[in-house]
Amino acid sequence: MNLTGKIAIVTGAGQGIGKAIALRLADAGADVAIMDLNLASAEKVADEIENLGRKAIPIPTDVRYADDVNAAVDKVRTEFGRVDILVNNAGIAGRTLPLTELEESDWNSVIGVNLTGVFLCCKAVIDTMIAQDYGRIVNIASISGKEGNPTMIPYSVSKAGVICLTKALAKEVTDYNIRVNAVSPAVIETPIMEGMAQSTIDYMVGKIPLGRIGKPEEVAAVVNFLASDEVSFVTGQCYDVSGGRATY
Repeated sequence: MNLTGKIAIVTGAGQGIGKAIALRLADAGADVAIMDLNLASAEKVADEIENLGRKAIPIPTDVRYADDVNAAVDKVRTEFGRVDILVNNAGIAGRTLPLTELEESDWNSVIGVNLTGVFLCCKAVIDTMIAQDYGRIVNIASISGKEGNPTMIPYSVSKAGVICLTKALAKEVTDYNIRVNAVSPAVIETPIMEGMAQSTIDYMVGKIPLGRIGKPEEVAAVVNFLASDEVSFVTGQCYDVSGGRATY
């Protein structure tokens, strides 16, 4: 799973799963662009990557907006000359409430980051990957996108959309040595949990046979495989990182 010489973009890489993925890819040999809404956090991760002996550039980006995404990807192409790997990790949980208490704004904010953001980032890099006849795209979905979690309707729907986008795009680009896959974590120990109701967390952990919350590094390990040349015969798939949670 060596990534020496590869150029990677990781969105939402200033903390949590995205940070773990960025560090894992750098440790495997990649130079990494850290795209995050919070520039200070992105800069800290970039410093950690450079301490590993790799190059890193922090880029403040709001993935909800095409202009932001396109400008960020243009900066990566200018700095590194190519884009080999895209990991769409940026995401928010939104408010954990039943449908009767959700507002339209709750829906729009979650769909905007979690699904529209993935669409825009894929669109921004796909021409480059086609031209260079190589690419690896890994989208971070969620088990909730397969099962649907109560009080998390916008989040669950957004992640279901990510899984379907993954499968559809994978079939479009098979002629160009581009592999598109997704990862579906169960509940992982990250800052995104801070905004969740404890009852929702307890519900999710209670469905995990291993009986614990996952670690960001455990997700990053699977992403490393899906971002590598070893994934040559795997595309359009969604890998669970869920401690055995599989009721579908």
